[in-house]
Amino acid sequence: MNSEITLNISEFHWVTQILDTMDAGLVVLDRDYVVSVWNSFMQSYSGVLSQDIIGKNLFDAVPDLPQEWLKNRVKTALTLETRTFSSWENRPYLFRFHNFSPVSHGSSYMYQDVVITPLRDLSGEIGHIALQINDVSEIALNKIHLRETNQHLSDISRKDGLTGLLNRAFWEQKLRDEYNLRQFIEGKSSLVIFDIDHFKKINDTYGHNAGDEVIKYTADVLRKTARVSDFCGRYGGEEFTVLLPNTTADQAKYFAERLRKRIAAEILNVDGKLIRFTVSLGVCEYRSNMLSHIDWLKKVDRALYHSKENGRNQTTIID
Repeated sequence: MNSEITLNISEFHWVTQILDTMDAGLVVLDRDYVVSVWNSFMQSYSGVLSQDIIGKNLFDAVPDLPQEWLKNRVKTALTLETRTFSSWENRPYLFRFHNFSPVSHGSSYMYQDVVITPLRDLSGEIGHIALQINDVSEIALNKIHLRETNQHLSDISRKDGLTGLLNRAFWEQKLRDEYNLRQFIEGKSSLVIFDIDHFKKINDTYGHNAGDEVIKYTADVLRKTARVSDFCGRYGGEEFTVLLPNTTADQAKYFAERLRKRIAAEILNVDGKLIRFTVSLGVCEYRSNMLSHIDWLKKVDRALYHSKENGRNQTTIID
């Protein structure tokens, strides 16, 4: 009998050492969320000693926990009588611990995977829940960094370097998609094309740096004037294009006139040089008799040509 007690005490001592040397957090709770186990990992990262938290309600001791979320996850584990898992991609962390990983990429907190395991007592009843907190910061941060890099490369492939608008190739793909959509689904859609009046004169008078600033400023005004659903592109040089889904020609002209007036009203200061400029615009609504998206482009280009031939700083609708 004494040897059995000695063995049990010895085994318990081993288990305690294992729990304290785990490279993961371990918290054991009863059904009322009273803490029974709080291992060394949890002490180190939380700054809360085990003797100060064991026997206390977890949510009282750590008030910034997502209480409702954790209770729902625990309830699921208890109902199904099986362990459940939460990835950092669903919730970045359960306990807000500082991130001490050398590969931090500027992140201040530890990303965590959480395993919730129901624990049975000697009678077979589930009386406790174990929370295992795994530090996955390095994996998470590398994955986030890779995702951001891929997104950056994707942005480069579809955006114009000077203005940040869609580049010609990607914008034309959007136009092609809209044209194909309108072939099968009835709806209104319009194009606006415009360019900067006397742009060569701006370059010759103020220099190419000033010309670039004029282009960037025009793109900025365009972005502020357009809707989220519109597709704005730099078509080449000083020429810009806008695809306006679900928009009639009259509505597109209203948009174009707002844009034109905003640009004409401003004086751009580039290195102390005051530059005032205007734009000419063309508008064309989709028609079912158009042969292709290129045909649509040609028609709106004719509208732009008409604006330029008739005095510039104006908008023309072509039917």
